[in-house]
Amino acid sequence: MTNLTIALIGVVILLVLLIMGMNIGVCMMAVGFFGVWFVRGFGPAMTLFRNIPFTQATTYSFTVIPLFILMGNLAFHSGMSSGLYKAANRLLGGMRGGLAAATVAACAGFSAICGSTAATAATMGVVALPEMREHGYDDGLSCGSIAAGGTLGILIPPSTGFIIFGIVSGESIGGLFAAGIVPGIILACCYIAAISIVVRIHPEYAPGKLHFTFKEKLKALPGALPILVLFLIVIGGIFAGWFSANEAAAIGAAISLVYLIAVGKFSWKVLLDCLRDTVKTSGMIFLILIGAYVFGAFLTITRLPTILAEFVNGLAVSRYVILAVIIVIYAVMGCLMDSLAMVMLTVPIFFPIMLELGFNGIWYGVLMIMVMEMGLITPPVGMNVYIVAGVAKDVPLQKIFKGVAPMVLGMCVAIFILCAVPEVALWLPRLLGYIS
Repeated sequence: MTNLTIALIGVVILLVLLIMGMNIGVCMMAVGFFGVWFVRGFGPAMTLFRNIPFTQATTYSFTVIPLFILMGNLAFHSGMSSGLYKAANRLLGGMRGGLAAATVAACAGFSAICGSTAATAATMGVVALPEMREHGYDDGLSCGSIAAGGTLGILIPPSTGFIIFGIVSGESIGGLFAAGIVPGIILACCYIAAISIVVRIHPEYAPGKLHFTFKEKLKALPGALPILVLFLIVIGGIFAGWFSANEAAAIGAAISLVYLIAVGKFSWKVLLDCLRDTVKTSGMIFLILIGAYVFGAFLTITRLPTILAEFVNGLAVSRYVILAVIIVIYAVMGCLMDSLAMVMLTVPIFFPIMLELGFNGIWYGVLMIMVMEMGLITPPVGMNVYIVAGVAKDVPLQKIFKGVAPMVLGMCVAIFILCAVPEVALWLPRLLGYIS
């Protein structure tokens, strides 16, 4: 049996285990360990299994993950999300469907300090859903806008997905952060456009309009100021070269803690809750990272990524046909598994192929993250839909999936724009000197 055959069998076994519901980190670790054992022997497999967990858990670059997660948790408990939603509501509430549009805008703003789709969806669900219900909005539209807006958490920096992609692929994390800003804004605008179209077709979904005076709008703007300042310090500091991504995450967490104390919402219970959530989320991500590195070592030994890259590069078809096939694969996989797990699982396989075909690595990272976001709001998994369903316990899942369907079409438009005009993602990294 050739190494290539063994690698393909390992991938199939991994997919079967994932479909059965086994933890993704444990799956990749087990398949990688037994795959190396089968190819190289028990000794090398044990050496790999002994070294990788310690090496990855103590890697300095990975400290950015728990620090950004802690920053988001502290910012949430400080009430930044409520002030942001109020400001977005005042600015966009005058249009039909304005509360749903304001929810998407607030999700985009909160994503700028959070980096997690789940946290963004859960936070804005608690803040925005009662407001939309109070004004008679359709539950499907309300929950759909929250679930879709939550996907922005992994695209607008600081993004955990970009951090992991950068570490695995070797691309600049700062460059990825810069590349995600404009596509994130475009995606948010596509969601808002989808909401506008839906409420024109079904006016009963968003009865009436809110009217705010110019003075009321001005008074609400300071509510968005804390998040804006935090974003400018953290992301602006990275772009300006004042500090690294790790240092930026630490500074952001410290500023969030100071703000939490300044607004009088600090307590030891709140701090412990933030730390507990950070440890829980970070532990889950680190387990996926360790498992992915063990599985990646197995793929490297069998040369599967290299062989695939050589095979695809030799095909007599346009590189855009291959890109379209990969996009479809990501869209399907996104319906079945966690987005961060997909980054770790697929980057070692597809990233060399994209480079061989002449695509820019940073652009590909943004495209991959955006396509994977689709899986967060499509069945059967649709993690963001389930998170929103946990907030709105009386709304059936079918209704939420129906409400989020127009947002999926909006995301398809954003993906098309990114593919048709790569400069949408690349002009800012080029301006900042991350790419030539």
